[in-house]
Amino acid sequence: MEAIEKHFFGDMGVMLGRSMRHILRSMDTIITVAVMPIALMLLFVYVFGGAIQSGTDNYVNYLLPGILLIAIASGISYTAYRLFIDMQRGILERFHSMPIARSTLLWAHVLTSLVSNAISVVIIILVALTIGFRSSAGVLSWLSVAGILALFTLSLTWIAVLAGLSAKSVDGASAFSYPIVFLPFISSAFVPTESMPPAVRAFAENQPVTSIVEAIRSLLSGRPAGNDIWIALAWCVGIMVVAYVFAMKAYEKHV
Repeated sequence: MEAIEKHFFGDMGVMLGRSMRHILRSMDTIITVAVMPIALMLLFVYVFGGAIQSGTDNYVNYLLPGILLIAIASGISYTAYRLFIDMQRGILERFHSMPIARSTLLWAHVLTSLVSNAISVVIIILVALTIGFRSSAGVLSWLSVAGILALFTLSLTWIAVLAGLSAKSVDGASAFSYPIVFLPFISSAFVPTESMPPAVRAFAENQPVTSIVEAIRSLLSGRPAGNDIWIALAWCVGIMVVAYVFAMKAYEKHV
């Protein structure tokens, strides 16, 4: 058992190193992922912020959680793209011919997504600080926020893996992320759900992004997150488990 674990983690380390080198050689992908959410944040804070009744004097504090989720939703499309390219170039078959644990290639892409999206999130938070974001959260609350964002990234990344394995074209591999990027706009990320028409409000209050946004917002403001944090964790874990199962089935078919 110990030998198998060493074999798996050793192989995954090699695959992760390969995937991370691709990211480090093309840092423009991380910058591109961060630019659009930053532009949205500036637009809403300086153009629309004065007209939006969010119930807070500091709109960037209200806005930031949704912006972070949009950044992650945008970033995971690169995972699907890179995995699709590996398939098209025969990289998967080449690695399968070697004595390595086959699932390590997928895990390498997933962990690379986690690292690259974490860098984008840090960049966005630094920009938010320069335009007035302030938080009274303690270390434990910040760690909780990091954990929720990591789970959210993992859940969406496994959806990206499924898309990358199932797509028929490069455009198809990344197009799946568009509806996910759009979800924060129909949530409490930008405005309170109370201001929405009944049908839209019902959807907004019962989709995963709202509970995740509310949990992060409460944690960053130093308030108890209440049930929102448990609902957010349930959504993230549930999506991740389902996406992982279907992604592994798609991978086994391909293998």
